[in-house]
Amino acid sequence: MSDSYAGLPQPYLRTPDAARFLSLSGRTLEKHRTYGTGPAYRKLGGRVVYALEDLKAWAERGAKTSTSDPGTGTVSPAKRHASGLRPYAGKTRR
Repeated sequence: MSDSYAGLPQPYLRTPDAARFLSLSGRTLEKHRTYGTGPAYRKLGGRVVYALEDLKAWAERGAKTSTSDPGTGTVSPAKRHASGLRPYAGKTRR
C-alpha cells in the first residue's frame, strides 16, 4: 500500500515540532496552551496539533522594528492571568 500523501508538506505539527519551530521548549508551549496565551491549536482525536499558519501568525504578533517600537500586538509570557479576570468553568474565580 503506497502513501499518496508522502510528498505533501505536513499541515499540522504536534507540540514538540511546533515548539521547535517557535524556538521554545515543549513545556513552555504547553503552558501557553493552558493559560490561553499561545497560538491557536486543534484537538484531533486526543492529540493536540498546531497549524503552521497559526504558529506564524502568533509569532508575527510580537514583531518589532526597534526597542522603542510599541508594535501592533504582544506575545504574552506563559503566565497565569490575574485572579478574577478570566472565567473558569463558566464562573469567575474568587
